[in-house]
Amino acid sequence: MRKYFFNDLLASIVVFLVALPLCMGVAIASGMPVSAGIITGCVGGLVVSVLSGCPLQVSGPAAGLVVVVSELIHQHGIESLGVIFMLAGAIQISAGFVGLGQWFRAVPPSVIHGMLSGIGVLLILSQFHVMVDDSPKGEAWKNLVSIPEAFYKGIVHSDTTSHHLAAMIGVCTILTVIIWNKLPLQKLPWKWISHIPGALVAIVAATAIDGFLNLPIKHVDLPANLLSDLRFPTTQSFNHLTNFDLLFDAFAVAFVATCETMLTATAVDKMVVGHRTKYDKEMKAQGVGNIVCGFLGVLPMTGVIVRSGVNAKAGAKTKLSSFMHGLWLLAFVCLLPAVVRLVPVSSLAALLVLTGYKLVMSEESKDLRKFGKGEVAVFLTTLASIVFIDLLTGVLVGVILSIGKLLYHFSHLNIRKEAEDSRHKTSLYLRGAATFLSLPKLAQAIEDVPPDSELHVHLEDVDYIDHACLDLLMTWDKQHRASGGNLVIDWGTLGAMYRDRRRTPRGNLVKADLTTGSELLDLLQEDEDNDVFMKGDRRKVDGANPITMGETPKSGVDTEEQEEKTVR
Repeated sequence: MRKYFFNDLLASIVVFLVALPLCMGVAIASGMPVSAGIITGCVGGLVVSVLSGCPLQVSGPAAGLVVVVSELIHQHGIESLGVIFMLAGAIQISAGFVGLGQWFRAVPPSVIHGMLSGIGVLLILSQFHVMVDDSPKGEAWKNLVSIPEAFYKGIVHSDTTSHHLAAMIGVCTILTVIIWNKLPLQKLPWKWISHIPGALVAIVAATAIDGFLNLPIKHVDLPANLLSDLRFPTTQSFNHLTNFDLLFDAFAVAFVATCETMLTATAVDKMVVGHRTKYDKEMKAQGVGNIVCGFLGVLPMTGVIVRSGVNAKAGAKTKLSSFMHGLWLLAFVCLLPAVVRLVPVSSLAALLVLTGYKLVMSEESKDLRKFGKGEVAVFLTTLASIVFIDLLTGVLVGVILSIGKLLYHFSHLNIRKEAEDSRHKTSLYLRGAATFLSLPKLAQAIEDVPPDSELHVHLEDVDYIDHACLDLLMTWDKQHRASGGNLVIDWGTLGAMYRDRRRTPRGNLVKADLTTGSELLDLLQEDEDNDVFMKGDRRKVDGANPITMGETPKSGVDTEEQEEKTVR
């Protein structure tokens, strides 16, 4: 750790400069005192970093939990938050001990990014009002329909209100961040300038403009004594532990916080070569942090992607950088509280509006289009459900849709038929999964084939085929041959994969061109996984002949030679 002390020291300062305005902004957006956000940041640095399973991850109050916390305040009041967050922490610790850390990574990306984008929309809708020194309306749809009114207040000059002045500061904040991030700072001789975060530059600029013009707008309210904002749980608070709604809300906090933490940890692993997160350990560390935050009556925490990314890019090597960033937060608010009180609230709200926009327009969300319309549909449905219903319901809807999409994928079979009357030949092209659920569809397709013709079944695009469909083909083949017809099957990679898996009793590879239905079923029954053919080996089979039902392969050495000619 001493070896990398200087690297971690510089990184901790950069992370502190990023974390300070965001901690304050998240607290205000959640409806909590500014000190609640800063203290949560301190706990994330001083407590969670020591126990963390992801050394370069930085924990603290996150925009992803703003919606959850503000809804909890609306339902239960600030007094009940401590118990809820302590329960959420206990759930995280328990989940870590039973090894559920990796399972949280199993939540589909379309649901995760739909959740984050939904949170981003809610942030924009609520914080746009705060940016013009107005108050959010409580529910998302009310914030949405009142956006034109807030916009009007922000652009129209009035002698009786200061909405337009606050809007000016907010717009200046957003423009400063955008311009600063586009400047070629890396080309300057002073490399340290490129490490100064745009959010800090924007807050300093907005505060300077506000101070110079002495604008009559809202400013951060920070008490002289931070301890005065702490809300320790009382005996009466624990009487609500039997309240089912409280337990449900604690689960919601734990779920959202853990999902965001695991997403951040995975992103950090991609940024730093050789870095591997211990997910169960990280989940337990987050649980301890949330228990401490609940006991202090401040905001809950999670791993934060912005701060963690800055930490990694600034050259941090160990968990010391995250620990020291907590020290800088604590020292700043204790020694320089007057500086914090100069910051305009509208500038912090503007940062959160920009954060919400980045959540909605993330590259990961855009990349979902590459994986098909189904993923996009799950993403959009999750987003809309979160915005117009609530966060946990939206996530559940997304998970259910993802499961439904998966079941559809593994039960859907597309059959395309092409008939060549002049050659007395019919071709069936199968795509998808051929299971017992597809039997009626497959049976209907083959029953329509003329009795004295050749049926050519193409399985090259089949991902999965079970005994039911194979048995149907074998049974139909016997009847079809009796009427003078013929059945030919192109196995594609299915045949090649199975040929490589099985060997004959004499040690020879089983041929890809299994000929009769009875031989095929006998081999399937011998195999340990005798219920399916699955497409797993993607190696190309060049020149592989189709399987013709009714032919019998030669035995012994001739069989091996024939196989080498048939399947290369």
